[in-house]
Parts: sequence; C-alpha cells; structure tokens
Amino acid sequence: MLQRLTSNQLDKSIGSVTYTLALDAAGGVKSDITVARIEENLFQAGVNGGLDYDYLHKAAHDQSQANPADWVEVRDITGGTCCIGVWGPRARDLVQSLSPADFSNQALKYFRGQQAAIAGIPVRALRLSYVGELGYEIYASAENGLKLWDALWQAGQPLGVIAAGRSAFNSMRIEKGYRAWGSDVDTEHDPYAAGLGFAVRPAKGDFVGREALTGRSEDTAPRRLRCLMIDDGESMVMGKEPVFLKGERAGYITSAAYGHTVHAPVAYAWLPSSAVEGSQVEIDYFGNRIPATVVAEPLVDPEMKKIRG
Repeated sequence: MLQRLTSNQLDKSIGSVTYTLALDAAGGVKSDITVARIEENLFQAGVNGGLDYDYLHKAAHDQSQANPADWVEVRDITGGTCCIGVWGPRARDLVQSLSPADFSNQALKYFRGQQAAIAGIPVRALRLSYVGELGYEIYASAENGLKLWDALWQAGQPLGVIAAGRSAFNSMRIEKGYRAWGSDVDTEHDPYAAGLGFAVRPAKGDFVGREALTGRSEDTAPRRLRCLMIDDGESMVMGKEPVFLKGERAGYITSAAYGHTVHAPVAYAWLPSSAVEGSQVEIDYFGNRIPATVVAEPLVDPEMKKIRG
C-alpha cells in the first residue's frame, strides 16, 4: 500500500528510513512522509497531520475490503508517543553516554533506525536530521517523555546542551534547504519544480502520480523553488511577499528566517526558471523593495559531512 501511495522506493531492508512523497493524480505534492521499516510488515510513517492519516486509513480500508489477502491496518499512535530530537556536533556523545546500544556511525548510519534503551527507557532511535546536523529523532511512549527529557538534559549539561525552540529549528532547516510542506510546497507544485525529484523513483513501478510526472524534470519545470539571500544582510521578511524580477512581479516568498550560520537573512521563493543563480530580485515588504540574490543551495554543509559523520 505504501509503495502504491508514495513516490520513493520503500522496499528496503529492516531498519531503513526513507523520505518519500505522497502525490495526487496530477503529480502535485499532497505531503512528504518519513517511513521507517520496523519489521518485514511493520512501518512507522511520520506524516504532516490528520489529512495524511485519513488518506492512509481510507486506502488501508479499501485495500483490505477489496482483497482480504492484502489486509493492512493503519493506526494513529501519536497520542501515546513522544519524540525528542537530539541534534548537533555532540549529539552522538550525549546519546551514547546513556545507552548500551551502539550509536557509532558504522552501527547506525544516516537514515537508519534501531531499537535501544536510553537511561533505561525503551526507545526507537531514527538517525534523521531536519536541521542539517548530526543527530537523532528519539521516540518513546508518552508516559516516559518527561523521564527521557530529564535524562538527556542532565547528561547534556557538561556537553553544552541547549533547549532550542521552533524558530531555531526553522532557521536551520532553511539554511540547509529542507522544504516545509504547506509553506514551500503543496499540491500546486510537482516534485521536480520543488527540488524534491530525488524522492521520486519511477523505476520502482506504478504509484499515484507517476503517469502525470512522465516527461517532467527540473529542466522542464517552468517555475522553481529558489533560495534567496538578502543583499544587505539584515532586512527580514516573513513569507508570502511578492518578488520582482527585472521590475515585474514574478513570484512570492514561501518561508524565511535569519541564518545564524551564514549571518544573513535567507528566504525561499517560487520564481520562473529563468531566475538562476546570481539573478537579482527585489522583495516587496510593506511597500519597500528589498534587494536579494538567487544563490546555490544548500547554504550549509553541501557535502553532507556533518550530518553523515
């Protein structure tokens, strides 16, 4: 069912984690989903909300009704689950100090998961990072959430741990070029225009939206999601502002934040494909024109050395 509803190859070994897209029949991006293969026939899907759950739940019902031999069940475990993200250059040092499991790079590679115990608490650790740093999403039962937090917080004090909020999260993911569904991309956009073509595997076989994507590529997309850096290094925008290219309205800002690694405001915008690296644009912010430049992405760690190390 997951193979049919999503764009990437999910038939991988147990312990694999895959970033994939749910597309509509026209090839638009309904959602982006992270799927961990826990057992041969057990998967954990991290979705964007209730609409995704309804989509999967209905598909499971219809498939099971049509052919009981292909029975599948979808359960929402959100209410009974907590997740703590541990990210940064010393994330491994922190987690390893509390666990007998092996969190080395050889034992738990990027986009892999494992069952473990942290401070005696059973967890599922997925080596993912939406902020562009080494780290883990650590899942536990909800009743163990506070105990897990306290253990990580206490053990992290000599390592300089901080409790970072959503604004830090957003700033780092924008510097890394990670898309946010609902802000940067939705059903209006196809994966190639959004820079998500790497999550589409037509060779795996049929899936929803595959036919509509035939013949499309980044080269054929009339519009692209582009990374902008604000030229003056200080003017901030919030999102949804119009962007002007060669004096004409050409697109709009999707999301923006101050990039504390690159020391400048960063924004993403939908623009014509003619807006290439080095193109000069202006963002209309409450009547003021703010100059910006289309730049290559990602801005931080393009070689992926930090996140894979």
